Amino acid sequence: MHIGNPSDWAERLRKLDVFFLQRLVALWPRCIAALPAYPDEDSITISIVNTISRDPEARRLFYLEFHYEPISYNVDGWVYSKGQIDMALVLDSKRDQYLAYECKRLNVIWKGKYSSLATRYVREGVARFVSEKYAAGLPVGCMLGYVMDGDITKARLALETAMNVHREAIALQWGPVDDKPVGTVERFSTGHVRKISGDHIEMRHALLAFGVGVIGAGTVNLRGPGKGV
Repeated sequence: MHIGNPSDWAERLRKLDVFFLQRLVALWPRCIAALPAYPDEDSITISIVNTISRDPEARRLFYLEFHYEPISYNVDGWVYSKGQIDMALVLDSKRDQYLAYECKRLNVIWKGKYSSLATRYVREGVARFVSEKYAAGLPVGCMLGYVMDGDITKARLALETAMNVHREAIALQWGPVDDKPVGTVERFSTGHVRKISGDHIEMRHALLAFGVGVIGAGTVNLRGPGKGV
């Protein structure tokens, strides 16, 4: 699928991830200004895609797509969709070279009850890369966590616990290893072995803080409704 040294390709995707997060940090005030009072995952992701897609610097390097659908072929050669990735930086017209982002809310309060949603992040996010449902044949995949109460430290600890509990399900080989923050975005990486091909994939995790007072001119009521709680 890809031309050249696999390690060179992986390094290109790592650099692209950093560039994307840099643009996200720079444009974050515009992203949150367009959000409703009780944003769910899709609302947040759509705002990010809409805002960054209009950014001249970002458009030079990739096309950003919401609910990107990678395709595959069955044994009869028929094409089919492998499902929707929340967001992808598409790099070529064939649509098979891309950097995938699965986006999950973390630290949510719903009906008076707190949930870290860390298990969902692992089982319905990371695991889909390991199973090759997402980013098949690609050496790097990304997770973007929307930390709704702004407590990144708490979210990180919950994620590390969940990944350790489900380490066999996600074939965790190494990590988490800290990466250099991008602005206020905390970053770390983990390594996994894919279950079908046996290939290794590096997962790059970024935790983006929400919190009271960050959306628009008002405050965020974290008890509002939303998907996936």
